[in-house]
Amino acid sequence: MADVVSFLSALDWSPLWISLKTGAVAAFISFFLGIFTARQVIKAGPRVRAAADGLLTLPLVLPPTVAGFFLLLLFSTRRPFGSMLQDTFGIRVVQTWLGCVAAATVIAFPLMYRNARAAFEQIDVNLVYAARTLGMSETRIFWRVIMPAARPGVTSGAILAFARALGEYGATSMLAGNIPGKTGTISQRIAMVIQNGDYQTAGFWVFIVMLLAFVIVLIMNLVTGRHGKNEKRY
Repeated sequence: MADVVSFLSALDWSPLWISLKTGAVAAFISFFLGIFTARQVIKAGPRVRAAADGLLTLPLVLPPTVAGFFLLLLFSTRRPFGSMLQDTFGIRVVQTWLGCVAAATVIAFPLMYRNARAAFEQIDVNLVYAARTLGMSETRIFWRVIMPAARPGVTSGAILAFARALGEYGATSMLAGNIPGKTGTISQRIAMVIQNGDYQTAGFWVFIVMLLAFVIVLIMNLVTGRHGKNEKRY
């Protein structure tokens, strides 16, 4: 018992806090961006919809290191956009916590987008037509009719986006690096201590990640289960 207490007291807890705040911010950004893009894609024509859907889903199927490579090209201070951000606004993305957020958002966004789009496509259009006949504005229809009907899918997307951002490694490593106390997430910490042969610390962080993943999936199941509890079973 004394060994466990000693181990925990000597442990650097910064990877947990960095991962949690990165996941929270990335999920927050993905939530609103995913809802907006899902609505715009649904309204587009078939060809535009197919092209946009493929582009927006691309980070989900590509290796994270590939996404990290493109992000590094975009935000590097040796490139026009990255240089402009730093010189004009004093914003540096590479090797900073902002880089963690950018990488996690890009990787997590497709989950939010796909779930939001699926939820919006399953809404009964008669509800929207009825709201329009009552004189409701499009903005009010969206927040009072569409969003409540799509809540389970949208909520699941947000939870999955948070979980994906929480465990992101490849793109984050390339863009933000692994700076202890600054950009060192749980996934990066596990990889680092494994290289050093510290399996005890690696095992502890693996347990933490598995526990967090289980809690996140449990919450998602409870949220979606509550919505469908009154549906007929067969």
